[in-house]
Amino acid sequence: MKMRAAELGSLFLFVALVLGGGLIIGFATAPGAWYAALSKPTFSPPNWIFAPVWSTLYIMIAIAGWRVWRKGRNSPPMKLWWGQLALNFIWSPIFFSGHRVDIALGVIMLLLITIIGFIMITRRQDKIASLLFAPYAAWVAFASVLNGAIWLLN
Repeated sequence: MKMRAAELGSLFLFVALVLGGGLIIGFATAPGAWYAALSKPTFSPPNWIFAPVWSTLYIMIAIAGWRVWRKGRNSPPMKLWWGQLALNFIWSPIFFSGHRVDIALGVIMLLLITIIGFIMITRRQDKIASLLFAPYAAWVAFASVLNGAIWLLN
């Protein structure tokens, strides 16, 4: 199936918004001395893993959002998509800049619920969009456990 220029352009905008936004927030709130000094669980991954994982996930999130947006800009799946993006983008500033591990834990739990809701609501309407969110749900579930463990240890 050939994509029209307008479709390709809108896909590019989704990727630019999500990947670009995520990268900007990541650079602006990069873990520093505060995070390095925290006690972390033994299952905490090395810092270098986060950038490639999130970059890949952001591209998948963007494609899923673009697919759903093409079918209904104000649809319930699209509203969930925007909600998860907002929650995703506010987590890092709360955790890394605000040093509020407790509030960040609440945010990431809401994020996970929103992601699961998106998967459930899109699985019949757009299976590909739903499947694109599955690795995201797994990573955020792991990140939720990590956030919770850091909260408990500190």
